[in-house]
Amino acid sequence: MSVPTFSPDMKEDQLDDFMSKARAASTLLKALSHETRLLILCILSRGEKTVGEIEAILGLQQAVVSQQLARLRAEHLVRTRREGRMIFYRIGDPALNELVSVLYKMYCEPDEKTPVANEVHEGA
Repeated sequence: MSVPTFSPDMKEDQLDDFMSKARAASTLLKALSHETRLLILCILSRGEKTVGEIEAILGLQQAVVSQQLARLRAEHLVRTRREGRMIFYRIGDPALNELVSVLYKMYCEPDEKTPVANEVHEGA
């Protein structure tokens, strides 16, 4: 992927396009900037879940999970499916799964080179 070249002679429609895309990316990143919402998206990246299942995994109250899911719904990041009285949540855009996967690899996936936080380091 190449990085666009910005210059004073850039066409106005190109700059407008970049600005629009930057605004969309900023909105997405703001939605992801809350740790509970990010955790919920990580959970949903593995498949759809109910509020109760998400509560149980995170150990949070239903009101907290519902509030964060509402924000994710408002940002069109999650979708729902109703089955009787149960509502199932899933990630709404496959590209978001890719982003969550990259974030997981960067921050959550065990790295053999990185010592575990609880290990005692020699000379410490």
